Amino acid sequence: MNLILAQTGFRPGKWEFLVYGIGGVLLLVVAVIVINFGTIYIRALFSGAKVTVTELIALRLRRVPAGLIVDNRIAAVRSGLPLSIDDLSTHFMAGGNVPMVVLALIAAKKAGINLVFDRACAIDLATKGTGKTVIEAVRTSINPRVIDCPAPVLGKITIDGVAKDGIVIKARALVTVRTNLDRFVGGATEETIIARVGEGIVSTIGSSATYKDVLENPHRISRTVLDKALDANTAFEILSLDIADVDVGENVGAKLQAEQAEANKLIAQAHAEVRRAAAVAVEQEMTARVAEMRARVVESEAKVPMAMAEAFRSGHLGFMN
Repeated sequence: MNLILAQTGFRPGKWEFLVYGIGGVLLLVVAVIVINFGTIYIRALFSGAKVTVTELIALRLRRVPAGLIVDNRIAAVRSGLPLSIDDLSTHFMAGGNVPMVVLALIAAKKAGINLVFDRACAIDLATKGTGKTVIEAVRTSINPRVIDCPAPVLGKITIDGVAKDGIVIKARALVTVRTNLDRFVGGATEETIIARVGEGIVSTIGSSATYKDVLENPHRISRTVLDKALDANTAFEILSLDIADVDVGENVGAKLQAEQAEANKLIAQAHAEVRRAAAVAVEQEMTARVAEMRARVVESEAKVPMAMAEAFRSGHLGFMN
């Protein structure tokens, strides 16, 4: 090239060197872009989830892993979810779990559940640090789960209620629930479901005339409890409530009556003791008064000889008298 330029008498000036320099810089920039984003760009292009070089550079400038975002967008687009790079990168910068959200959206779409991207992101951020995930919420919505009532972790195995005849009924229920994704954020947890179901069971047993009514119709408890809409404002929807076990406990009514009789006996004994103590006090008082009267008699008797002696001395009383 230089030989040709020399033969033609061409001498490169400073503008030509500037052009060469700019061209070299551009080639270097292109090489860096190809090295960093070439594989990712080609993978997205052939997967039908095309991304632009500008978006890839923007991800690098935001310190967002381009490979993670692009791979999850590819999975979403291939599943029929038109998620954008900006949506995924925004959720990542907010501290969300992008792969978990994408998996949850795909699972919801396959199951025919209406779950939008914003709702999935909200659930993901709300469950962060709680040990639960958005994909778990979606799976529970697809495959309902069973909650023991009462919860074994609380140390109780039955819910105890007392019928009107005073007999204790011990019941255990199984509550089948599924996640209500529309109320998952801000809705009450399963502890609230357990508490409400327990309250409903105790109330239903307490309204029964006898314990026999509960044993004969345990489904009455389920029907009555379900009619109270216990899943209102909770993150779950109650599908069914089944009474797993019903046992007869102690006769609380008889026990209370016995305790009341014992208390009445103690009260009567206390009153009798008060009367006895009063009688003893009166007796002691009368004994003291008798002793006092006797003392007065002795005192009076002692004055008689003295009066006689005085009469003799004064001449008012003689031997003949």
